[in-house]
Amino acid sequence: MKIEAFITLEAVLRSGTMAAASKEMNMTPSAVSMQIKQIEAYLGQPLFDRSGLQARPLPAAHEVAGAMRQALQSLEALRHQRHIQVEGTIRLGVIDSMQPILLPGILRELRDHYPALHVHPSRGKSATLVDAVKAGELDAAVVGQPESGGSARLRWHTLLVRELALIVPPLERETSVKALLKRYEWIRYDRKTVVGRMSARYFKTQGGARHSQVELDEVRAVVAMVSAGLGISMVQLAEPSICLTYPVRVLHPVPPPPTLRFALVVRAGDADKRTLNVLRQTMDAVLRDRQVPQD
Repeated sequence: MKIEAFITLEAVLRSGTMAAASKEMNMTPSAVSMQIKQIEAYLGQPLFDRSGLQARPLPAAHEVAGAMRQALQSLEALRHQRHIQVEGTIRLGVIDSMQPILLPGILRELRDHYPALHVHPSRGKSATLVDAVKAGELDAAVVGQPESGGSARLRWHTLLVRELALIVPPLERETSVKALLKRYEWIRYDRKTVVGRMSARYFKTQGGARHSQVELDEVRAVVAMVSAGLGISMVQLAEPSICLTYPVRVLHPVPPPPTLRFALVVRAGDADKRTLNVLRQTMDAVLRDRQVPQD
């Protein structure tokens, strides 16, 4: 039995149900249930009443969680002490839109506080980077998280939540999405990406779009096309400065565009590695320092 099982128990008691805990911990409900059963087998007594539709915690569950809480907090504090040497190499994939937001700050912070920890960055699309993490070719990646939540073989740590941007030509004054779709061609963003699938579904709910003859895999190219009056699109504007070079109008329609989660993804078995925990904490600190808003 791993110590993570007690962390999972704490999450179940805090969130109220095993289903809610599974979302919080980025685990499958069956994995949560298995860890709880491991604790029960170790103690030789049940921690939950499973006679109803929802498993209800017994007093023993709270007693076990209370007994372990201080120990877990103390261990976590020891893990985060900066005087402990952290060294190694992290192969990190980062999608293009997040590289200018994260990489400079991450590399500076690690250089200043963890000089023996080195990051080797690489770029790619979300799906490609996730596959590389699964295959062990990368240790971690910053990607757009799939709407389904992502593979249970991986651990996902949300970094940012951003609403997609519906962009139209700069002088366009129409605000009705349905009217715009009748007037303009849809400049499609790469359908193999999370953003591409989200935008396609959104436009479909608004009555559909003209057949898109143009599909691009670079946000800058899509914005340039819209700026030239050649169509409308929906993209993730992680770099608003693009719109200074290629002016567009950003609409805030009803219903609002879908939101995209940017996440740090690692293999489940590597989630507690000290090097990757340092990387995650550094990313969170960089985003706080930049005061990047979360929707």
